Amino acid sequence: MSQDLTVICPGETASERFVRTLEAALRGRRSQVRPRLEGPLENRRVLFAVSLDESGVNHEFYSLLAHLRAHPGCLRGCVGGVLVDGRGDLYTKSAGRELVLAANLAGCAFPGRPLVEASGDLQNFTVQAKNAACSLEEAYQRAAEDLVRRVLDFAPPRHGRPNLLVLHASSHPASNTLALWSRCRQGLEARCDVTEIGLRNGTLADCAGCPYTACLHFGERGDCFYGGVMVEEVYPAIRAADGVVLLCPNYNDALPANLTAAVNRLTALYRAAPFENTAVFAIVVSGYSGGDIVASQVVSAMNMNKGFWLPPGFCMLETANDAGTAVRLPGIQGRLERFSGNILEQLLEKT
Repeated sequence: MSQDLTVICPGETASERFVRTLEAALRGRRSQVRPRLEGPLENRRVLFAVSLDESGVNHEFYSLLAHLRAHPGCLRGCVGGVLVDGRGDLYTKSAGRELVLAANLAGCAFPGRPLVEASGDLQNFTVQAKNAACSLEEAYQRAAEDLVRRVLDFAPPRHGRPNLLVLHASSHPASNTLALWSRCRQGLEARCDVTEIGLRNGTLADCAGCPYTACLHFGERGDCFYGGVMVEEVYPAIRAADGVVLLCPNYNDALPANLTAAVNRLTALYRAAPFENTAVFAIVVSGYSGGDIVASQVVSAMNMNKGFWLPPGFCMLETANDAGTAVRLPGIQGRLERFSGNILEQLLEKT
């Protein structure tokens, strides 16, 4: 894969701060800046650099989303990162995760923490600036430089026999999501070691937001103040996993509550043991619509915040309502085989 960087920079709303930051991030790198994505862009390192106006809008950004959604596979083999610069306090994160989801479904992988976002007053860089003893803008530029480095250096880990951890909070008899997973698992067990953990009601306390030092103290010991199934089962399984599969029925356009609690409780472990070499996958099933909303939550929580790397085509998105209907959807067997095949392709050593 070429180590040149292709920069997709849609629109003409760029602020002077955005231009300075992009110049700093690209200094000393071989790069090509394009105003739009035209045609396939395969096996490249890509930085999507988006500047939003005062309303949080960039019209060419939506043209980019449309192109990605209409051309599956147009970023096959690419590794990407996202830089979003806003002029207010809102919309940078939502724009970033929309773009990551669309690019991922078009074939692009993302390392952990692939988004650098800048709010209008740069207050989201307060902690970084304090830690580095620099200005807010310098902290922003350093984050952009680090993102470019990580995009260029990223090499997806490969394994002889991957360990897969499957997390769910569903009931076996009624769950379309579990039914799809059971079919998918059949295509994986011969070449992977699979561990399933169910997070049912009453078994999992949500994160209560301990002070940073307390959370770090427990995390360094592979522990958490609240204990329970997270410490006894999930933490050890996460440490051993090469890939995590989240089974995500759509509950009111959101992840199930216990799955959300599990993600929140990963903070203690993340602070002591980064997840940058662990992939995240998901099966998302909606009764009516909104699977993309849930998938974007997985992107935001697991990839952007917790630092799991995002393989291309990380999620399977299906719509099924009554129990048992998911496995009877037209063409479902082929989609299941492609999803399980993609897990193997992304995690197995190349022969």
